[in-house]
Amino acid sequence: MTIKILFFGDIVGRAGRQAITQVLPEMKKEFKPDLTIANAENLAHGVGITPKTLDECQSAGINFFTSGNHVWKKPDVEKIFAKADAPLIRPANYPEDMPGAGYQTVLAGTSPILVINLNGIVFIEEEFTDPFQAVDEILSRHTNSGLAGIIVDFHAEATSEKVAFGWHVNGRVSAVIGTHTHIPTADERILSDGTAYITDVGMVGPRDEVLGVDKSVIIHNFKNKSDKKPHSIPRTGPCIANAVVIEIDTKTKKAKNIKRITKEIII
Repeated sequence: MTIKILFFGDIVGRAGRQAITQVLPEMKKEFKPDLTIANAENLAHGVGITPKTLDECQSAGINFFTSGNHVWKKPDVEKIFAKADAPLIRPANYPEDMPGAGYQTVLAGTSPILVINLNGIVFIEEEFTDPFQAVDEILSRHTNSGLAGIIVDFHAEATSEKVAFGWHVNGRVSAVIGTHTHIPTADERILSDGTAYITDVGMVGPRDEVLGVDKSVIIHNFKNKSDKKPHSIPRTGPCIANAVVIEIDTKTKKAKNIKRITKEIII
Protein backbone atom coordinates (compact mmCIF):
# COMPACT_ATOMS: atom_id res chain seq x y z
CA MET A 1 0.00 0.00 0.00
CA THR A 2 1.18 3.52 -0.83
CA ILE A 3 0.26 6.77 0.93
CA LYS A 4 0.85 10.33 -0.24
CA ILE A 5 1.95 13.24 1.94
CA LEU A 6 1.57 16.82 0.67
CA PHE A 7 3.91 19.16 2.54
CA PHE A 8 3.95 22.97 2.14
CA GLY A 9 6.84 25.25 3.02
CA ASP A 10 6.57 28.09 5.57
CA ILE A 11 3.26 29.94 5.14
CA VAL A 12 4.01 33.67 5.38
CA GLY A 13 1.41 36.08 6.70
CA ARG A 14 -2.08 36.85 5.43
CA ALA A 15 -1.05 36.58 1.78
CA GLY A 16 0.32 33.09 2.41
CA ARG A 17 -2.85 32.04 4.21
CA GLN A 18 -4.99 33.32 1.34
CA ALA A 19 -2.73 31.59 -1.19
CA ILE A 20 -3.23 28.27 0.62
CA THR A 21 -6.99 28.81 0.58
CA GLN A 22 -6.87 29.35 -3.18
CA VAL A 23 -4.50 26.58 -4.28
CA LEU A 24 -5.22 23.74 -1.89
CA PRO A 25 -8.55 22.51 -3.29
CA GLU A 26 -7.04 22.20 -6.78
CA MET A 27 -3.87 20.55 -5.45
CA LYS A 28 -5.84 18.03 -3.40
CA LYS A 29 -7.84 17.15 -6.50
CA GLU A 30 -4.64 16.79 -8.55
CA PHE A 31 -2.42 14.89 -6.10
CA LYS A 32 -4.99 13.19 -3.83
CA PRO A 33 -2.87 13.32 -0.64
CA ASP A 34 -3.73 11.18 2.38
CA LEU A 35 -2.28 13.84 4.70
CA THR A 36 -1.51 17.54 4.19
CA ILE A 37 1.12 19.23 6.39
CA ALA A 38 2.52 22.77 6.43
CA ASN A 39 5.11 24.69 8.41
CA ALA A 40 3.17 27.35 10.35
CA GLU A 41 5.80 29.40 12.16
CA ASN A 42 5.28 32.49 9.96
CA LEU A 43 1.47 32.44 9.84
CA ALA A 44 0.73 35.56 11.89
CA HIS A 45 2.03 38.57 9.90
CA GLY A 46 5.23 36.71 9.07
CA VAL A 47 6.35 35.73 12.56
CA GLY A 48 4.65 33.39 15.02
CA ILE A 49 1.27 31.65 15.21
CA THR A 50 -2.11 32.54 16.71
CA PRO A 51 -5.17 30.33 17.19
CA LYS A 52 -7.05 32.40 14.60
CA THR A 53 -4.39 32.05 11.88
CA LEU A 54 -4.01 28.34 12.56
CA ASP A 55 -7.79 27.84 12.39
CA GLU A 56 -7.87 29.67 9.06
CA CYS A 57 -5.35 27.26 7.54
CA GLN A 58 -7.09 24.25 9.04
CA SER A 59 -10.34 25.40 7.47
CA ALA A 60 -8.50 25.71 4.15
CA GLY A 61 -7.61 22.01 4.36
CA ILE A 62 -4.24 21.68 6.12
CA ASN A 63 -4.41 18.67 8.48
CA PHE A 64 -1.30 19.17 10.59
CA PHE A 65 1.39 21.79 11.26
CA THR A 66 5.07 21.92 12.12
CA SER A 67 6.98 25.04 13.19
CA GLY A 68 10.46 26.32 14.06
CA ASN A 69 12.45 28.93 15.92
CA HIS A 70 9.73 31.62 15.62
CA VAL A 71 7.01 29.48 17.16
CA TRP A 72 6.92 31.48 20.44
CA LYS A 73 6.76 34.96 18.87
CA LYS A 74 3.02 35.28 19.60
CA PRO A 75 2.04 34.52 23.22
CA ASP A 76 -1.34 33.09 22.15
CA VAL A 77 0.43 30.02 20.75
CA GLU A 78 0.42 28.53 24.26
CA LYS A 79 -3.39 28.34 24.02
CA ILE A 80 -2.93 26.02 21.05
CA PHE A 81 -0.43 23.81 22.86
CA ALA A 82 -2.72 23.64 25.89
CA LYS A 83 -5.18 21.52 23.89
CA ALA A 84 -4.65 17.76 24.05
CA ASP A 85 -5.42 17.33 20.34
CA ALA A 86 -3.40 20.32 19.10
CA PRO A 87 -2.63 19.95 15.36
CA LEU A 88 0.70 21.73 15.88
CA ILE A 89 4.14 20.61 17.04
CA ARG A 90 7.26 22.61 17.88
CA PRO A 91 10.92 21.59 17.52
CA ALA A 92 11.60 18.57 19.74
CA ASN A 93 15.07 19.84 20.61
CA TYR A 94 13.75 22.81 22.57
CA PRO A 95 14.26 22.36 26.34
CA GLU A 96 11.90 19.67 27.67
CA ASP A 97 10.02 22.08 29.96
CA MET A 98 8.67 24.10 27.00
CA PRO A 99 4.95 23.72 26.20
CA GLY A 100 3.83 21.52 23.33
CA ALA A 101 5.14 18.33 21.78
CA GLY A 102 8.06 17.89 19.40
CA TYR A 103 6.58 14.90 17.59
CA GLN A 104 3.16 13.34 17.18
CA THR A 105 1.51 10.39 15.48
CA VAL A 106 -1.18 11.43 12.99
CA LEU A 107 -3.27 9.51 10.48
CA ALA A 108 -2.57 9.60 6.75
CA GLY A 109 -5.90 8.17 5.69
CA THR A 110 -6.02 5.16 8.02
CA SER A 111 -2.24 4.77 8.32
CA PRO A 112 -0.35 6.10 11.37
CA ILE A 113 2.51 8.47 10.52
CA LEU A 114 5.02 9.87 13.01
CA VAL A 115 5.75 13.55 12.33
CA ILE A 116 8.90 14.91 13.99
CA ASN A 117 9.93 18.58 14.15
CA LEU A 118 13.56 19.54 14.80
CA ASN A 119 15.55 22.76 14.57
CA GLY A 120 19.11 23.18 13.38
CA ILE A 121 21.69 24.94 15.51
CA VAL A 122 24.09 26.44 12.92
CA PHE A 123 23.54 30.23 12.47
CA ILE A 124 20.51 30.04 14.82
CA GLU A 125 20.28 32.45 17.78
CA GLU A 126 17.81 30.48 19.91
CA GLU A 127 19.02 27.73 22.23
CA PHE A 128 18.42 24.21 20.95
CA THR A 129 19.96 20.89 21.90
CA ASP A 130 21.74 18.69 19.35
CA PRO A 131 19.17 17.70 16.67
CA PHE A 132 21.19 14.61 15.68
CA GLN A 133 21.07 13.24 19.20
CA ALA A 134 17.43 14.29 19.59
CA VAL A 135 16.28 12.38 16.52
CA ASP A 136 18.21 9.28 17.63
CA GLU A 137 16.41 9.36 20.97
CA ILE A 138 12.99 9.82 19.37
CA LEU A 139 13.52 7.01 16.86
CA SER A 140 14.72 4.66 19.62
CA ARG A 141 11.29 5.02 21.24
CA HIS A 142 9.45 4.06 18.05
CA THR A 143 11.25 0.96 16.83
CA ASN A 144 8.22 -1.35 17.20
CA SER A 145 5.33 1.08 16.99
CA GLY A 146 3.51 -0.17 13.89
CA LEU A 147 4.00 3.08 12.00
CA ALA A 148 3.43 3.35 8.26
CA GLY A 149 6.04 6.10 7.90
CA ILE A 150 8.10 8.77 9.63
CA ILE A 151 8.34 12.38 8.40
CA VAL A 152 10.89 14.90 9.73
CA ASP A 153 10.62 18.67 9.27
CA PHE A 154 14.20 19.84 9.79
CA HIS A 155 13.96 23.61 10.26
CA ALA A 156 17.47 24.93 9.73
CA GLU A 157 19.58 27.66 8.18
CA ALA A 158 22.75 25.88 7.01
CA THR A 159 22.52 23.67 3.94
CA SER A 160 25.46 21.59 5.17
CA GLU A 161 23.67 20.80 8.43
CA LYS A 162 20.52 19.81 6.55
CA VAL A 163 22.34 17.53 4.10
CA ALA A 164 24.31 15.89 6.91
CA PHE A 165 21.09 15.34 8.87
CA GLY A 166 19.47 13.68 5.87
CA TRP A 167 22.31 11.19 5.58
CA HIS A 168 22.30 10.66 9.35
CA VAL A 169 18.71 9.35 9.28
CA ASN A 170 18.86 7.77 5.81
CA GLY A 171 16.89 4.53 5.89
CA ARG A 172 15.50 5.23 9.38
CA VAL A 173 12.82 7.75 8.36
CA SER A 174 10.61 8.01 5.29
CA ALA A 175 11.37 11.67 4.53
CA VAL A 176 13.42 14.66 5.65
CA ILE A 177 11.87 17.94 4.52
CA GLY A 178 13.95 21.05 5.05
CA THR A 179 12.24 24.34 5.95
CA HIS A 180 13.17 27.86 7.18
CA THR A 181 15.04 29.56 4.30
CA HIS A 182 11.89 30.14 2.17
CA ILE A 183 13.90 29.32 -0.98
CA PRO A 184 13.10 25.97 -2.66
CA THR A 185 16.12 23.86 -3.50
CA ALA A 186 16.39 21.66 -6.60
CA ASP A 187 17.90 18.63 -4.82
CA GLU A 188 14.80 16.52 -4.11
CA ARG A 189 15.63 12.82 -4.37
CA ILE A 190 15.42 9.43 -2.71
CA LEU A 191 18.60 8.71 -0.72
CA SER A 192 20.35 5.35 -0.99
CA ASP A 193 18.41 3.63 1.81
CA GLY A 194 14.94 4.92 0.91
CA THR A 195 14.60 8.31 2.60
CA ALA A 196 13.03 11.12 0.53
CA TYR A 197 15.04 14.32 0.96
CA ILE A 198 14.94 18.02 0.03
CA THR A 199 17.13 20.71 1.60
CA ASP A 200 14.34 23.30 1.59
CA VAL A 201 10.78 23.03 0.32
CA GLY A 202 10.38 26.83 0.06
CA MET A 203 7.44 28.96 1.22
CA VAL A 204 3.87 30.03 0.60
CA GLY A 205 3.74 33.82 0.40
CA PRO A 206 4.53 36.99 -1.58
CA ARG A 207 6.68 36.08 -4.59
CA ASP A 208 8.31 39.39 -5.55
CA GLU A 209 9.61 40.31 -2.10
CA VAL A 210 12.55 39.14 0.07
CA LEU A 211 11.56 35.78 1.57
CA GLY A 212 8.00 37.10 1.68
CA VAL A 213 8.91 40.38 3.42
CA ASP A 214 8.51 43.81 1.76
CA LYS A 215 11.68 44.18 -0.30
CA SER A 216 11.98 47.95 0.29
CA VAL A 217 12.18 47.32 4.05
CA ILE A 218 14.81 44.61 3.70
CA ILE A 219 16.93 46.66 1.28
CA HIS A 220 16.73 49.63 3.67
CA ASN A 221 17.81 47.45 6.59
CA PHE A 222 20.80 46.08 4.70
CA LYS A 223 21.86 49.64 3.82
CA ASN A 224 21.11 51.21 7.23
CA LYS A 225 22.14 48.81 9.96
CA SER A 226 21.71 51.43 12.71
CA ASP A 227 18.22 52.51 11.57
CA LYS A 228 16.33 49.32 10.88
CA LYS A 229 12.62 49.25 10.04
CA PRO A 230 10.24 46.53 11.27
CA HIS A 231 9.33 43.81 8.80
CA SER A 232 6.19 44.30 6.73
CA ILE A 233 4.40 41.56 4.79
CA PRO A 234 2.52 42.66 1.64
CA ARG A 235 -1.13 41.57 1.63
CA THR A 236 -1.73 41.57 -2.13
CA GLY A 237 0.12 40.77 -5.32
CA PRO A 238 1.75 37.69 -6.88
CA CYS A 239 2.20 34.81 -4.46
CA ILE A 240 4.02 31.51 -4.72
CA ALA A 241 3.12 28.17 -3.14
CA ASN A 242 6.00 25.71 -2.78
CA ALA A 243 5.34 22.13 -1.72
CA VAL A 244 6.43 18.53 -2.16
CA VAL A 245 4.41 15.37 -2.59
CA ILE A 246 5.98 12.24 -1.12
CA GLU A 247 4.82 8.68 -1.78
CA ILE A 248 5.60 6.13 0.94
CA ASP A 249 5.38 2.34 0.86
CA THR A 250 3.60 1.57 4.15
CA LYS A 251 5.07 -1.93 4.35
CA THR A 252 8.72 -0.87 4.15
CA LYS A 253 8.26 2.77 5.36
CA LYS A 254 10.56 3.72 2.46
CA ALA A 255 9.81 6.58 0.09
CA LYS A 256 8.96 5.64 -3.48
CA ASN A 257 8.90 9.15 -4.93
CA ILE A 258 9.28 12.85 -4.10
CA LYS A 259 7.97 15.57 -6.39
CA ARG A 260 8.60 19.30 -6.04
CA ILE A 261 5.62 21.57 -6.80
CA THR A 262 5.37 25.30 -7.50
CA LYS A 263 2.08 27.13 -7.97
CA GLU A 264 1.66 30.87 -8.60
CA ILE A 265 -1.41 32.88 -7.56
CA ILE A 266 -2.49 36.52 -7.53
CA ILE A 267 -3.93 37.69 -4.19
